[in-house]
Amino acid sequence: MKKYIFSAVCLVAFVACKQEKKEATETAIVEEVAVVDNEWEVLFDGTTLDQWKEFKTDGISDAWKIDGDALVFTPPAEGEEKKNHDLVTKKAYNDFVLSLDWKISEGGNSGVFWGVSEDEKFGTGYQTGPEIQILDNDKHPDAKAGTTHQAGALYDMVSPTKDVTKPIGEWNTMVLTVDHKEHKGNVTLNGVEMASFPVANEEWDAMVAESKFAGWDGFGKYTTGKIGLQDHGNVVSFRNIKIKQLK
Repeated sequence: MKKYIFSAVCLVAFVACKQEKKEATETAIVEEVAVVDNEWEVLFDGTTLDQWKEFKTDGISDAWKIDGDALVFTPPAEGEEKKNHDLVTKKAYNDFVLSLDWKISEGGNSGVFWGVSEDEKFGTGYQTGPEIQILDNDKHPDAKAGTTHQAGALYDMVSPTKDVTKPIGEWNTMVLTVDHKEHKGNVTLNGVEMASFPVANEEWDAMVAESKFAGWDGFGKYTTGKIGLQDHGNVVSFRNIKIKQLK
């Protein structure tokens, strides 16, 4: 009998020990995930626009509104004062990973900029910020102008590897990495690498010189600048916008 009691006690102790190890491992995993999550700075989570403003202004017009968990741009009606409503972050960033979801309207066009300068001599984010294209590849004429104008392209410079855009009305997930120290950039769309490209070196300069931006004062020159969401005159939505600065 004592033998069986001893065996039972050992079994209970063994199970308890395994459970403690499991709980400790799970706790470690949760803590590790929490640390990773803390590296991300939330730029928009559906609750506030405190991290944003319109280009070269202190506020945000009614063209940008929060709808549920989405940030939606709706161009002003005809007859209203025509001005640019590019949205930019209040902070400037250098080397980073930017993650967001976008949804474009039928026949629509928009984009995501980085390296945007608000110097007085510039009128839009487009003049200084390289752009990752957002587009309805099926119905917007830009898609026919060449593959460097299609969704996921480094606009007018590097074509996307393929068209992986979701049907109009569905969300697309984009991740943009820009690392000036390593002179590398890349963008993925819906988990597929769309384009990789050099930054802040002679290869970058040569690429710009072969594009429509050749000779533009300031274009692609700011290694530290604002993140921008483009007003291209079409309805576009964004959500889950976050950024991680690279060390």
